Amino acid sequence: MTVFDQEKKVLVLDGGFGTTLEDVFHKDISTPLWSAKPIDEDPGLIINTHLAFLRAGADIILTSTYQCAFSTFEKAGYSREDAVRLMRKSVQLAVAAKALYLADRKDVLPHQVKIALSLGPFGATLSPAQEFGGYYPPPYGPGGSKDKGTNALNDDVEEERAIEALKEFHLERLRVFKEDEEAWNAIDFIAFETVPLTREIRAIRRAVATLQSEDPMWSKPYWISAVFPEGRFPEKDDTGQHVEIAKVVKALLEHDKDQIAAYPDGIGINCTSVEFLFPLVQGISKEIIQPTREQVERRPWLVLYPNGGDVYEPTTKSWIPQRNEKSWSDSFGGVVHEVVDAEIWPGIIVGGCCKTRPHDIYELSKIVKHSICKP
Repeated sequence: MTVFDQEKKVLVLDGGFGTTLEDVFHKDISTPLWSAKPIDEDPGLIINTHLAFLRAGADIILTSTYQCAFSTFEKAGYSREDAVRLMRKSVQLAVAAKALYLADRKDVLPHQVKIALSLGPFGATLSPAQEFGGYYPPPYGPGGSKDKGTNALNDDVEEERAIEALKEFHLERLRVFKEDEEAWNAIDFIAFETVPLTREIRAIRRAVATLQSEDPMWSKPYWISAVFPEGRFPEKDDTGQHVEIAKVVKALLEHDKDQIAAYPDGIGINCTSVEFLFPLVQGISKEIIQPTREQVERRPWLVLYPNGGDVYEPTTKSWIPQRNEKSWSDSFGGVVHEVVDAEIWPGIIVGGCCKTRPHDIYELSKIVKHSICKP
């Protein structure tokens, strides 16, 4: 029994934290730390941003740690000790926001407000960022592969070496929080987000399994959400073709050769335009319900938090606005309706990613709580 298993079958996640800092609070966070920059410089801003999403109807808030890693803190001029302190402080700020929200809302119980630890992929620590491309340097990837049109490793030895390197990257960050009892106890979920490569998915599962093997009392549900720019998974094969969604689901759920790989409590998609979402969910759902698939003992939740529709240009670090006939909440709400009606998933977490603001989450929350999940 996990906190995923409860009376509510649809939980609302917050929206785009970093872009809300920029668009709503008009803050310049253009550093390697991105949304983590105010943890040290303006902690009240972090709290207020969390509060804005909670007041908009979010059940879950993500910590401002997406781009946190020792390498990004080093680029921003912080020591390793400061990096540890600030990563843990981000959890404390989420806790403070939760406490303030509960003080104002006597009708909400503490267990109804969840905190998810946000952990981006290795690509989010690179410059330019590579969560939408997955072109990683050695030993995490082939290096220089963008010019060759592939980001995949076809040599089994190199693939295994890359998976282990990525596992250590994610394990190092997990330990920062696991080794602090106060921070760890405050976390309800762990969210691995915007993952562009199947080898990184496998690495994450191994990292979580390592911690689980060390701690028999492990009780943190976790999800892995992949990214599909323009409706396609970033990873390519040796012919330059994007890998099929079946391979992504296989990496998410199937046994990992002879390695111990933790089964995720949730799988899904984030930072992908709503227009691509439904066919992608259909593809994932098809793989989930295949009668011949070797299933483990339980089915995961589905986690969906698309972006606001604008397109990110990593070289200029800017967003290109897109025109949409329907509002983001109406378009996404329709997808959520379809998913709930299909009755394939035991539960769903829905929210927003980049360029979704508290108002978007407010509108989505109304649709979810008053239409899709009405008594």
